Amino acid sequence: MADPLDTVFSALADPTRRAILTMLLEDDMAVTDVAEPFEMSLAAISKHLTILTRAGLIQQEKRGRVKWCKLDPDAMRAASVWMQGFGQFEPVNLDAFERFLATELPGS
Repeated sequence: MADPLDTVFSALADPTRRAILTMLLEDDMAVTDVAEPFEMSLAAISKHLTILTRAGLIQQEKRGRVKWCKLDPDAMRAASVWMQGFGQFEPVNLDAFERFLATELPGS
């Protein structure tokens, strides 16, 4: 089994998954709403969501007939602690993280 930190960084390496996390900073979203802004199939988005879920970055739950996604901000704690070990990084501030993602992801 992969190191959980490897799994988190691997999940964060993809721009589509980072864009999804940015969207989920605002509020929980139905899977179909997550998929809407992307020019890819719902199946492809579902694969991205599965990777984010396995990394612990989001949670998915079924509410009635709709599957919802929710950001799990605590999941980045291990990555934040690891980065702090270099002394150059502050603890992850989700507002700052959102601003960072917005600058890295045009159109988000």
